[in-house]
Amino acid sequence: MLTESNHPRLFRQNTYVYPVLSRRSGGISVGINLNPDKVCNFDCIYCQVDRTRAPQERFVGLPKLLTELEAILLGLAPGGELWDEPEFKHLPDAKRRVADIAFSGDGEPTTFKNFFEVIRACVSIKERVLPLTGGSDAKVVIITNATGFDRPDVKQAFAFLDDHRGEIWAKLDAGTAEYFKQIDATEFPFSKVLSAIMDCARERATVIQSCFMRVNDVGPTRDEISEFIQRLNEFKQGGGTIQRVQVYTVARNPALPIVSSLSDADVDGIAERVRKETGLKAEAYYGHVSASSKGN
Repeated sequence: MLTESNHPRLFRQNTYVYPVLSRRSGGISVGINLNPDKVCNFDCIYCQVDRTRAPQERFVGLPKLLTELEAILLGLAPGGELWDEPEFKHLPDAKRRVADIAFSGDGEPTTFKNFFEVIRACVSIKERVLPLTGGSDAKVVIITNATGFDRPDVKQAFAFLDDHRGEIWAKLDAGTAEYFKQIDATEFPFSKVLSAIMDCARERATVIQSCFMRVNDVGPTRDEISEFIQRLNEFKQGGGTIQRVQVYTVARNPALPIVSSLSDADVDGIAERVRKETGLKAEAYYGHVSASSKGN
């Protein structure tokens, strides 16, 4: 059975499309992996992708991707045959729905060369197989680190998604450049990430997704969270619209064993500070990965 603590990127014989039970989506999220080569411009220390192992696939074959997506969506449509398969048949009724199609996978999806083309093609399949008139409210979610927002192809895709139940979930795991570099392990400037999120939030309501954790058993300091909250307030003051903030911790085994989950109380504490000090809606999502339970 699918669980919220295990998100394998492979399903049956598929190469690019995989269903997961998502705690943040509240149901089945159909993932689309545009980075099977595992190439990413971030190397987040909490990522579950093991980049020390060579990928089995290096290129995206769009016809195969679309065939996989259509098959999974048909199988998970109301009355679809996949609901009777072992992975899905014992899910609680509240989770037995396709909540979204999510572009995530093994790297940053907005780096994909033909991003708008694949978005438009996937939306066409979703709207044909899961039409709103059939009772589906499935969204199209871009789970992103915000580094590709200045690409014309990405801007075009986002504008298209504005009219097709799209949501942009932009990563912000830190309040300072120093902590950002420690957690997200990239040379990409923190200031450019903030600027990109601001520009996006001025165009459309944007979701902030923020993963906090213990590193060598040490969580973020209170001052770091204060800086994080200040960044959220700056988005508001700058004319950006933040739809909600997802405050979460690691729930799946990271590739690096130095990372473990915050306690539920710590996650709740950060979320409550966000609500009180910004006035934004904040959602809390928990995990229970400990130093003793995870491995490489």
